[in-house]
Amino acid sequence: MRTILTIAKREFTTFFDSLTAYILIILFLGLTGFFTWLYGSDVFFTGQASIQPFFAIAYWTMFFFIPALTMKMIAEEKENGTIELLLTKAVTDWQVILGKFLACLALVGVALLCSLPYYFTVSWLGDVDHGAVWCGYLGILLLSAAYIGIGIFASSLTNNQIVAFLISLFIGVFFLIIFSVLANSMSGVVSQVFDYLSISTHYESITRGVIDTKDIVYFLSITGLCLLLAETVLAKRNVAE
Repeated sequence: MRTILTIAKREFTTFFDSLTAYILIILFLGLTGFFTWLYGSDVFFTGQASIQPFFAIAYWTMFFFIPALTMKMIAEEKENGTIELLLTKAVTDWQVILGKFLACLALVGVALLCSLPYYFTVSWLGDVDHGAVWCGYLGILLLSAAYIGIGIFASSLTNNQIVAFLISLFIGVFFLIIFSVLANSMSGVVSQVFDYLSISTHYESITRGVIDTKDIVYFLSITGLCLLLAETVLAKRNVAE
């Protein structure tokens, strides 16, 4: 565990040593703040003390921001040749992957902490369903964990960061849009299967304040499966060498 935390700390520090963390956090807060307070179905337009607009836009911003965050996780290490320094006998593939995963999740956590003033401001304006708000934040964390898992898997497939970004988006589109479209265009058991595979089904359920075990299992399953696939890719690479 200590090795995993050491890798996570190293990666997390690297985010702030470059402009990556600052750019992503500022863009995230700027976009979510704009749609929460100023545009469309914002707080003032609806006249309700709710930050549901924040969760709605975060659903889309994370789809683009997390692939940009994870695209270099392993691809850059491969390109620079530093992956060999990490994957020694003292450090396992799982430790590297989990360390990088935790670093990305921690950065998302920092971004969400920076958004708490939105919540406090809305609470000051009127009565807020606090349970729904905290469920919404949990939903974003679970959603982000799934996207991070997908992104790390995509990054393990190539040594080109742009390709990793595009692969991550391509996989994400299925969970974000295509499965939902297929569910709506079909009926019966097939429709139910695609509906279950759709991220929106589970995310919307949690952000409404309903915590269901099946939703949590869904996000954790995607996260775990993608991290397992990333580990498998690295393991095959090591065997080949």
